[in-house]
Amino acid sequence: MLTFDRITSGRSDRIAVDLDRLIIAGWAGRDEAAIRHHIEELAAIGVPRPSSVPVYYRVSADNLTQTDRLVVLGPDTSGEVEPVVVSLADGLWIGIGSDHTDRKAETVGIALSKQMCGKPIGRTLWRFSEVEAHWDRLILRAWATIDGKRVLYQDGELAALRTPQDLIDRRPDGPDLPPGAACLAARSGLSVVLGPPIDLIWSSRIQCSAATFGTATTSRLCRLFHRSGSSS
Repeated sequence: MLTFDRITSGRSDRIAVDLDRLIIAGWAGRDEAAIRHHIEELAAIGVPRPSSVPVYYRVSADNLTQTDRLVVLGPDTSGEVEPVVVSLADGLWIGIGSDHTDRKAETVGIALSKQMCGKPIGRTLWRFSEVEAHWDRLILRAWATIDGKRVLYQDGELAALRTPQDLIDRRPDGPDLPPGAACLAARSGLSVVLGPPIDLIWSSRIQCSAATFGTATTSRLCRLFHRSGSSS
């Protein structure tokens, strides 16, 4: 059971919900030339090319977690902050999450690697219809703790990402996202300030424009990612 604080222009509420479907939309950036270049970079180190761009992976919804600490096996996992579309009975909502993935396992099979790590999801959702007009101006940022120092790890506007409706329309089971489903946009094209590997991600946030809700609003994603066998 996941718990969300939902924010709209007129009110807020808290709900508990079971999500039963998780879709990872990979290679979801708008700059197709940059995506193709990155695909070839990864192919050179053994990561299989996707069958399409964007490409969609079905992942167990049981992997979604709101834990403050994500425990993983080995030193080869990493994650980035990414937007999540959550479909509920009253429509689409936007939050943040992370397609935390075992990068070594990607060389064996990307679909396999998607199943191997928990997928942190934030506790705050915004109604999509109220932020849709501002989508390109929304900002995602993530911070990492490296050598004991909190530093900016990722920073970018969602203008680099295909819109949620575009991703939903393109998916094989579209054009709708049924209630109880979440779609996470991975490899979004957002700028990564520091290259992996990293030891700890301290927090992540989505920042909505002041024009949307009268103030900037943020959501904490996950306090840290802990690699099994390392100290924290």
